[in-house]
Amino acid sequence: METAPFTVAIDGPAAAGKGTLSRAVAAQFGFGHLDTGLLYRAVGAQVLSGRDAVEAARSLDREALEDPALRTAEVAQAASKVAVIADVRAALLDFQRAFARRAGGAVLDGRDIGTVICPQAEVKLFVTASAEVRAGRRLAELQARGDTTDFETVLADVKARDARDSDRAEAPLRPADTAHVLDTSDMTIEDAVARAVGLVEAARS
Repeated sequence: METAPFTVAIDGPAAAGKGTLSRAVAAQFGFGHLDTGLLYRAVGAQVLSGRDAVEAARSLDREALEDPALRTAEVAQAASKVAVIADVRAALLDFQRAFARRAGGAVLDGRDIGTVICPQAEVKLFVTASAEVRAGRRLAELQARGDTTDFETVLADVKARDARDSDRAEAPLRPADTAHVLDTSDMTIEDAVARAVGLVEAARS
């Protein structure tokens, strides 16, 4: 028997740990998981290839989210730039909302899930960490993939993206009024996951 929809919205800046938490929460409860940042990365990647951003967003299909090239720093910057375009956000809105209310539960992570996409989500988390900690995490990810960038470059990119995400007119990055804020700067992955799982369990009981 299918269970009723249950939405967990997890927002936060780049490299705060929201993706890790989202996957862990989804696995713990058997929920579907959508990394909404991949939607914008997929659009950004197509823009880098010469396509119009709004056209790319309107014709986006799920298969485009599987491309490993979406994880590069260049595509991340392109994603942040297309995310400020109102028509791009509107084109991706229905896709995200439909996923959020799928039977059996869903976890969505991004930057405006609790504030714009799913304001009625049963659980809202805002995951953050200092810019320096996040830059260190992102640098480790990039180096593991063979990137030769340095800490100062990554830190500058993180700060620039934070400013762009927080200052944009459309759906700026901020905690929802009812969000639980998790600062993971000094938390282990296990502690952060346990805290997130506990909040979901409390909401489901």
